[in-house]
Parts: sequence; C-alpha cells; structure tokens
Amino acid sequence: MLGFLFRLLPFWVREPLLIAVGSVLGVRIMYLAVHDHDRVAAGIGMVFLLFTAIRVYMVVRALRARRNPSPAASADGTAVDAADQIQVQAQAQAQVQAAAGPRPGPGTPEKEPNAWGQAIAAVAVFGALAAAVWVAPRMMPSEDTTPQPASCSGGEHEELPKAYKRTPHPPTGEELCKALNRPDLAKLLGTPGETATTASGTSNTAPLTDGKVAQPEAEVAFDTYTVNVSATYNELSTDQYVKLMKFGDEEDVKTLRVLGRPAVFSSDHTMKIEINLGGGGSGGPVEQGPLARTLSVALDRGDRGGYYEITVWSQSGTLPDDSVLLDIAEKVLPTIAERPVR
Repeated sequence: MLGFLFRLLPFWVREPLLIAVGSVLGVRIMYLAVHDHDRVAAGIGMVFLLFTAIRVYMVVRALRARRNPSPAASADGTAVDAADQIQVQAQAQAQVQAAAGPRPGPGTPEKEPNAWGQAIAAVAVFGALAAAVWVAPRMMPSEDTTPQPASCSGGEHEELPKAYKRTPHPPTGEELCKALNRPDLAKLLGTPGETATTASGTSNTAPLTDGKVAQPEAEVAFDTYTVNVSATYNELSTDQYVKLMKFGDEEDVKTLRVLGRPAVFSSDHTMKIEINLGGGGSGGPVEQGPLARTLSVALDRGDRGGYYEITVWSQSGTLPDDSVLLDIAEKVLPTIAERPVR
C-alpha cells in the first residue's frame, strides 16, 4: 500500500523523499552496526545507502536532461536515454492532467513544473513527518515506568481485637503504617535513591498476654534496610524494661531521652525462618538472623507504661547509625495520636 502511494507521487517529490529517508535510515543503521559490531545490520545499512546512491544518480541525470533538452540517441538511433524517458513520462503525465481541465490556446506555452520547488517541498514534507514522530512521544501521555513506592495495605474494615476497645485510643496497624511510610523515610535512612518495596500494618496483640495487650505494628522495606514500628500498651515502664533487657540477649544497651520521654537503645538478632512450599517437610529450623537495632521510647512523658519500638535491620547485617533511628523517631512518633492523660 505504501509503495503504491509512493508511485503516485510526482518524480520530483518522490525521489527527494526516498533519498532523505534512505540516507537517514542508512546512516543510523550503519552507526548501530559499528557500535554493536553487527555484520547483518551493516549489510542492511549498505543496502539502504546503495539504494540512496542510485536515487541520487537518477535525480542528477534528470536534472542534466532538463538543462539540456536535446534528445541523445544511441548508435542505432533506437534507444533513448534514461533521463529522456523520465522527461517524456513527466511531460506525458502533465499532458494527461492538462487534458482534464480547460485546454490552453494554440499559442499559449505549456507551463512546466518547477523541479527545485517540488524537491524543496518534498524535503519539507519529510521534515514535518520527522518532527511529528519526534515530538509525538513527548506530547502524548506515556506510561510511567518509574517504580512507585509501596502503599500501605488497606485494613480499616478488619475487626479489631477486644484489647483495642479496652485501650484508650490505640492506633491501628494501618495508622502506624501511614505514619511510618513517609516520602522522606529513605532519605532518613541514608538511602535517598531507594523506594519502598513493601509496606504493611497489622493490629495484633502482644504475645504471652492472652490477647489482653494491644500491640499494633507496621513495617516498610527497602532494598537496603527494613524498618519496623510497633506500639505496646502494657504497664511496663522504661526503667522496668531496661532491667528486663539485662536478663535477655540484648546488646549495647544505652538509655537516653527522646522527645522529652525516657528511651533506650538495644541490639538483638532477628529470627530466620525457612518455609518449604514444595511439600515433603515443614522447612528448616528457626535460625539466628541478622542483627537489628531498636530504639524504645515511652508512650508518654510520664512513663506510665507502654512504649514504641523502632527497629531497623538489613539482610547484609549492616546497621545505620543511632542518629538515623533518632531522626525517624522524631519524625514519625509526633504523627501518631498520643493517648489521653489519665
């Protein structure tokens, strides 16, 4: 179909257009062939350039024939020059088109088409098409392939445990997730170029409490670090919590104050659990995972019991500075609704 349309174009429009297209494609394909060391592409580029060279030769011969209209016969007088054939075809086509309209008077000279004007018009048409192809992707809305940060999974309609009804205004896991999944969280972690891969929140209860202590938590994971925030609504003060740490495996315990509240730093290893999904077993044993750093902050300034915990770890075992956890606590905790004063 495209070839048929090209054949319908006048000679001085069709040939410059084919030369422009062939030269652009030939040079581009040859550049890619040299860059990628592809012999097949080099052969295709040579075909385009050869095609363009032939077209250029035909246009040059036609221009010379127009400048020297005297016919040039061969030795036997039967063959006609290729340029003359093109000239005769152009004149015949002009005569056919003129026959469709009013006939000129016998003394009126027939006006021939301007070859250079048609050539310039063809190049202008090709330039307009190339500009349209170049600008269209920028003007049309394109699909954004940039990875979007993970959003918190919806859990507003889940039925909360009874412990949440007995606790004064505890946040849900969804609310903690929205508070933790900040746009600047990656920057606070020291990895500003990363985006969150997963974000989730759960409204659980603390273990070994028979479901009587609310413990919502949220987790946001990046390629480098994973951050977990939880809130435990028990009667344990920070001082009592520090005494319990001395009987556990926590390392590098350090007390301080954050946002005017008692707080403590501690380190402990995460747990590594392997689950066999292929059948034939329940998976491997529970193993010791990478080291995690935790900042525990009292729920209120009076330290009446309960605490927030901000924990950071990585699969490689590397940990950020303690100042990173302090920055996260100072940004995230104020956005969580504080429980009312009793």
